[in-house]
Amino acid sequence: MVAGAERLKFPEIDALSERAARALVARGIEAGDRVGIAMRNCPAWIVLYFAILKAGGVATLLNGWWESRELEHALQLTEPKLVIADPPRSSRIHASAVKCDVLAIPVELPVEQALADLLAADDPAIVLPTVAPEDDATILFTSGSTGDAKGAVSTHRAVTTGAYTYATGLITLLGLLTAEGRAPATKPRTLLAVPLFHVTGEVPVMLTSFVVGRCLIIMPKWDAGE
Repeated sequence: MVAGAERLKFPEIDALSERAARALVARGIEAGDRVGIAMRNCPAWIVLYFAILKAGGVATLLNGWWESRELEHALQLTEPKLVIADPPRSSRIHASAVKCDVLAIPVELPVEQALADLLAADDPAIVLPTVAPEDDATILFTSGSTGDAKGAVSTHRAVTTGAYTYATGLITLLGLLTAEGRAPATKPRTLLAVPLFHVTGEVPVMLTSFVVGRCLIIMPKWDAGE
């Protein structure tokens, strides 16, 4: 994973998310609890996504473009036990009428520093819960084009099936190109040009990158020139 000058290998992301998951459990997150992520695309977003799922929680992917009233509606709808946010989204949540536990993190720092306050609660003795395929995994939100946004729940089976379906397509394509003597000369890379709170950013871009070992390049904000 590439984010500016920061470089993280997949095993490093896995290990960091394990620590963050134990820290969430230490903070009182239990299986089935909803935990919101409200931040721009960044390494911390990805680490927290996996950490919430490893802790048995339901990753509630709040739209980072929402203003206070829209965030208020989504928080009232899903009632997360904790929301982890970057400073701009944290301010919008605090400006709403919803009172919930918000942990603000400085996402402009390298990921381990950004998550330092959370990771301080990590206890290696904590045993993470077992997650079943039919347990709820995520809540994403509809666009709200015909009214207020609605929450769409997916199970672990649904999310992983989506990721492996995309991966299977890529692997099949690679096999065909290799058989024709046109295998790619470079290792796969993808630019994260869509928000992680959207299903496209979450599943075919982020999760599929982990399945196929594809480098994921993160931009804080889309900039065609950059």
